[in-house]
Amino acid sequence: MTPEETEEHFVEAVRALRPGAREAVDGPVRTGSGLTVAEAREILDAQLTSRQLDLAARWMQQQGRGYYTIGSSGHEANAAVAAALRPTDPALLHYRSGAFYVRRAHQVEGIDPVRDVLLGVAASAEEPLAGGRHKVFGRAELSIVPLTSTIASHLPRAVGVAFAIARARKLGADSPWPADAIAVTSLGDASMNHSTAVGALNTACLTSYQGLPMPLLVVCEDNGLGISVRTPDGWVRTSYENRPGLRYFAADGSDPAETYDAARAAVDWVRTRRTPALLHLSVIRLFGHAGSDVEAGYRTPAEIAADLERDPLLGTARLLVGCGAMTREAVLDRHDCIREQVRAAAKEALDSRRLVSAEEVTAPLAPRSPERVAVAVRDLPEGPPEPLTLAQSVNRALGDLLDHHEEMLVFGEDVGRKGGVYGVTRGLQRRFGSARVFDTPLDEQAVLGLGLGLGLSGMLPVAEIQYLAYLHNAADQLRGEASTLQFFSQGQYRNPLVVRIASYAYQRGFGGHFHNDNAVAALRDIPGLVVASPARPDDAAAMLRTCVEAARVDGSVCVYLEPIALYHERDLYDAGDDEWLAPYPSPSAHVPLGAGRTYGDGVDLTLVTFGNGVRMSLRVARRLSTEGVQARVLDLRWLSPLPVEDLLREARATGRVLVVDETRHAGGVGEGVVTGLVENGYDGRVARVAAQDSFVPLGPAANLVLVQEADIERAARELIR
Repeated sequence: MTPEETEEHFVEAVRALRPGAREAVDGPVRTGSGLTVAEAREILDAQLTSRQLDLAARWMQQQGRGYYTIGSSGHEANAAVAAALRPTDPALLHYRSGAFYVRRAHQVEGIDPVRDVLLGVAASAEEPLAGGRHKVFGRAELSIVPLTSTIASHLPRAVGVAFAIARARKLGADSPWPADAIAVTSLGDASMNHSTAVGALNTACLTSYQGLPMPLLVVCEDNGLGISVRTPDGWVRTSYENRPGLRYFAADGSDPAETYDAARAAVDWVRTRRTPALLHLSVIRLFGHAGSDVEAGYRTPAEIAADLERDPLLGTARLLVGCGAMTREAVLDRHDCIREQVRAAAKEALDSRRLVSAEEVTAPLAPRSPERVAVAVRDLPEGPPEPLTLAQSVNRALGDLLDHHEEMLVFGEDVGRKGGVYGVTRGLQRRFGSARVFDTPLDEQAVLGLGLGLGLSGMLPVAEIQYLAYLHNAADQLRGEASTLQFFSQGQYRNPLVVRIASYAYQRGFGGHFHNDNAVAALRDIPGLVVASPARPDDAAAMLRTCVEAARVDGSVCVYLEPIALYHERDLYDAGDDEWLAPYPSPSAHVPLGAGRTYGDGVDLTLVTFGNGVRMSLRVARRLSTEGVQARVLDLRWLSPLPVEDLLREARATGRVLVVDETRHAGGVGEGVVTGLVENGYDGRVARVAAQDSFVPLGPAANLVLVQEADIERAARELIR
């Protein structure tokens, strides 16, 4: 059924309504319900507005200047959910939340939700949140966090926000949310089957089971379809009605009084008990999944017609007319008035300004304040001068940063009492307490989602992922959630985050590809993400400080790759020489983002490398020097952004560059290094050694696919010749 036919059906159905015997001016719309006449009128306005926004978006697309994405028609029951909440309750909503957005906007003075949404549809630079970068439901003044077309990927962050509300109060930290706030998040029935949703709900229940506050309301808007795939009848109820640790509420989304009462009960449960709840709303979906979807291809005419009778707008009109609060004519007058207002705003939106340059588009992506970060690092305390291993240096830096920043938290798998698999966080929980250094469930999506929620809520999270290979279970939390937030909110929202990861290969006596992984391409592909790769102990502490301060000052999202094989290494050239140890750096030893480190001043060859490659390259350079070949070594230190200026300077100093890349030949870091040289006019010789395009096998076989010192030496001689 077309949108026009749906409109006609609504009008005719309202005209056919039977007025109630009484005239309700105030009070409840139905005996026993908490929904008042005044609130029901507000809900109707929000629902009518949301529906007209969907119709206007389609009209704008037909004009060739609008970008319709996914509509909210049929899901307008969520206006009643918004009415049951406070505008200070943080909301992370799915893409059919137009009516929720409108109702909450009407609760806050000075917000025009019609203009907001239509400017988003027009991809207008004047849209107040995303600035034309996406059609989003979000605004800082409304405590609505902007999300794009999410399939449950926002739920781990929502769990993190709920956790952060209570944790901030416990620690006395500043938070944008009131102490008694609850976090609300919504998704569709099909998304309930996504592993991200299942994991997030499990984390919420597990947290609550342990007696920790988890004020989270999850709203499942169940229309029975995932695009064209049907959700089996009763599946959501059967899966969650008796789930331990999760209170289940349900309502018919076509009945605003029932929806409002169930929402109020769910909200009160979460707010008073600080435990999670699921509100399961039975709703419909009108106009198909999205603009190009034709429901007639997979639904019968009878099914579509039955949905029209459950139109939530009609349900609210029926309630108001039936109790005598509004006449049929008044409902239709309100419908016509809102339609005209929305259509006029749509015409204005079409003529609004668009983004006009790549610089304008990317401006909010990853703001950098290097001077402020440098000042913040210099404000940290001095450390003792004795030489440390890389693991000891990271441990000491974490301790200093925790001591300096009361809002900083360190968490992950095994980081607490045990101190991590490699002892890097040993002693921190004993020193700072389990509220600031703690273990998480064994779920990488939960770890990163917790970090995102904490950062969004005013904390300074430092999360640990146990191994690099484990990150790939949850990479979308960095790509689709963490790194997009400032971009889609023009900096109004941010989620400062540092993710420490035990990384790379060359681990002896233990391994297999899950514990010896050399794949970082998925990280370097994320716009704005900082990727740090320290090799030496002094750099490890200094770069960790930079990452933490960049997160705190600029809201940066940083991934900090710690080479497992170098954690406890002491020697460089000979057994017992202790030359891989280094003194703990002073705060003045700041390492700016994108700054490399050069060893030596050889004029014959430049070895460009990072991570484990630094130690191997230094050893090779020493052996080459005995043959009269003078080489210098450039440690990139930052894989994103790459230190291009340092790279060009050191390359031109010798005219011969050998890239020593411990990542894989295809998609490895070396590809970016060589491209950086070529694109910036380097015209000398260049070669590359990299790992094989293979997973890392167990035992000595690993050496057959990983870069070895003999490979570096052979390639260096070839380049010199």
